[in-house]
Amino acid sequence: MERVCAFLEQHTLRRFKLMQQTAAELAVLLDGNVKGNPDVRVRRLAKIESAGPGSVSFLANPEYERFIYTTEASIVIVSETFEASELLPQGLTLLRVEDPYRAFARLLEAFDAVLKRQEGVHPSAIVDENVVLGEGCFVGPSVVIEHGAVIGDRVELHAHAHVGRDARIGHDSVLHSGAKVLDRCVVGKQCTLQAGAVVGSDGFGFAPQDDGTYAKVPQTGNVVIEDHCDVGAMTTIDRATLGSTILRQGCKLDNLIQVAHNVVIGEATVIAAQTGIAGSTTIGARCMIGGQVGIGGHLKVAAGSKIAAKSGVSASLIQEGLTYQGNPAVPVKQFQKFQIALRRLARIPLGERLDAIEQALETSRTAQEQDS
Repeated sequence: MERVCAFLEQHTLRRFKLMQQTAAELAVLLDGNVKGNPDVRVRRLAKIESAGPGSVSFLANPEYERFIYTTEASIVIVSETFEASELLPQGLTLLRVEDPYRAFARLLEAFDAVLKRQEGVHPSAIVDENVVLGEGCFVGPSVVIEHGAVIGDRVELHAHAHVGRDARIGHDSVLHSGAKVLDRCVVGKQCTLQAGAVVGSDGFGFAPQDDGTYAKVPQTGNVVIEDHCDVGAMTTIDRATLGSTILRQGCKLDNLIQVAHNVVIGEATVIAAQTGIAGSTTIGARCMIGGQVGIGGHLKVAAGSKIAAKSGVSASLIQEGLTYQGNPAVPVKQFQKFQIALRRLARIPLGERLDAIEQALETSRTAQEQDS
């Protein structure tokens, strides 16, 4: 227990120190100019109407200008053209930037990263002696890192994460609670795996036998996730039978997605929740795939394709940049024509529909007799 308490105390103090920034440091980060005390320090972000000492806030909307004359914030980010119409609070430092709203959003990102940033190896973690662990890593409670794994700098492995034998995790990547990167799989730089994601489980490979049973086919490949990818909670990416299942750079996968063995997903493609992609299918770059889409195996989806939610893809989509919908998925204009025709058909009384069908059949038979 003493080791755990010491770990938490060290971690908390480090976060507190990192969060303290001077006006001069913020000016460098936000490309702004300081008017006031460049050495004033802040350690929190706040709304201008409720900010206290040690806070940094911003003024972008003129509706809120009245609060800058009463705020207790230490620093307020304002536009380069801001001119005070009243006396500003004593000791208030202004940080002038081109766009206060965008600057504050950037500051939020920076502070959020500091809040989440952790370092150190928790005493309950199991780290094999042959693991390469980079600088500034965080290894949380009950994390397991197996023999031969290589962990890059500033990687975060949260509680119960698992890194398998000879797996590799790139710099600045994050595995949230319970995420798993199994044997020989590769995760690139600045990737995020949300809670419960599984990378490298066996593909669904079974060979039918003469007696009607199925024998498991060994899955000897791996999964390669390139840089800047996000994998949602409880998403599973199966290892290849041979070779690699691949997510190209910048892919974004939502929660509860199934990616089967030997699938290749192109650069900057985004996929919404509960979509399933069967084995050996290739998805092109910059595609957008809605929720609950089913994509069959051994297919190709052209670059730039958009597939509407609940669609079923049973044949390759070969034209780039089209939007598809329906089951089976067809170009969206064609799908809309089908829907219009169905609505029109539903408005015709049943008797008239039967008469029309009989008349069409009779016309077809007559035409065939004349041809013969």
